[in-house]
Amino acid sequence: MQLSLIGTGGTIASRSTPAGRVAAVGVHELLETARAFPVPDWAEVTCRDLGLRPSFALGLPDLASLAGAVGEGLRDGAHAVVITHGTDSMEETAFALALTHADDRPIVLTGAQRPADDPAADGPRNLASALTWAAHPAARSHGVSAVFDGAVWPAVGLRKTDTLAPAAFSAPGRGPLARLDDGRVRLIARPPRPAALIAAEDLGRLPRVDVVPLYVGCDTVLLDAAVAAGARGVVLCAFGAGNAPPAVTAAVERLVAQGVVVAVASRVPTGATSAAYGAGGGADLLRAGAVFASDLSPWQLRLLLAASLHRAAGEGPAGVAARMAAWLAEAGHLAEAGNTGTPGLRETPGTEQPRTAHNRPHIPTEHHQHHQ
Repeated sequence: MQLSLIGTGGTIASRSTPAGRVAAVGVHELLETARAFPVPDWAEVTCRDLGLRPSFALGLPDLASLAGAVGEGLRDGAHAVVITHGTDSMEETAFALALTHADDRPIVLTGAQRPADDPAADGPRNLASALTWAAHPAARSHGVSAVFDGAVWPAVGLRKTDTLAPAAFSAPGRGPLARLDDGRVRLIARPPRPAALIAAEDLGRLPRVDVVPLYVGCDTVLLDAAVAAGARGVVLCAFGAGNAPPAVTAAVERLVAQGVVVAVASRVPTGATSAAYGAGGGADLLRAGAVFASDLSPWQLRLLLAASLHRAAGEGPAGVAARMAAWLAEAGHLAEAGNTGTPGLRETPGTEQPRTAHNRPHIPTEHHQHHQ
């Protein structure tokens, strides 16, 4: 078995300096430290350093380069790709890769909360666990995932939920795909996997989409400024299940009429959006033409909207909404009957996806690694 290991920097590759933590450890050295823990000894690991940067400094062209490097590794015969990455934007990188990944071979991201020179560094164990998961037969067809603190999380719905603790990630409303203990894999779930929406190189040329937060006393200044700066789409980080002040809702109606696509996410970490309230709330946003997109975080929804705008070029706002609806449906988020593919995609009670051979959760079992 061949594994491709790509290093990008982040805390896992950082050392402490008087000026703060700085990424300085190459991926070859990271691999050697990971060997202090159980790793698949039958796998041949090819290492590649793509950069030594903090993930908060990355841009979409960097994600396009990373996706390109992943593709090169797979074309060179790798059975899986493991990426070391900073935690600050890992949820966005994982989702961006999920939008482009059309192969059954797994892509696995991992990182650390403590630097490489910390006496209790968590990076080596996380990397060993990521290699173990990537080499496991069950990882195939899972698409893109992240391994952290012994848990495997899906890319879709991934969120960093703790700034400093070793258990930094979760997938609210979903739960882990698997857990790893000393080289053993315990399977938990296999959610539906949507098809790739765009190509890897498209990540570097996505249209501008901005996230606009809503808060008590907010007005339309940030919303209008985003559009004036060239945003073709806007994600509202809305109150509750997807509500906005009346003035913002009126501005949304005006912008939608101008061809700007407005999507709605929630400030709340867990739960889906729902167009339930009037007086400027979700029901009025829906009537104004906003797109409700289930429980994606504002940051992942921004990438989905940008990818849909790129893919649906020339199709207008309705075509963009249809692209988003189709992708979310493949990911297991069903729209209200009669509303699929139109502005205002929303999740409604009673539309849960039926369990099939493709999306039925696995009964947790324990698997030991073995030679393939």
